[in-house]
Amino acid sequence: MSNTHNNVLYIGVTSDLIVRVYQHKTKVFPNSFTAKYNANKLVYYESFHTIDEAIAREKNIKDWNREWKDALVNSSNPEWKDFYEELL
Repeated sequence: MSNTHNNVLYIGVTSDLIVRVYQHKTKVFPNSFTAKYNANKLVYYESFHTIDEAIAREKNIKDWNREWKDALVNSSNPEWKDFYEELL
């Protein structure tokens, strides 16, 4: 998830991407990181067969520096557009 200016990145894992992105967009959890920094734009996502694979990948990416994370987003979404509508 990112914000309008693409200067914030949030990395997380979920079993229901559409519901979770909706929660970020509507600030269901007002004290969360995404609510605080207005990270309401889905700019990148990956799918996995198991939750263990997803959690391992999340931890891996969270250890990366910002330049590597930006490159990952740019590899599939150079305009940093919001993928949420495409998922619906």
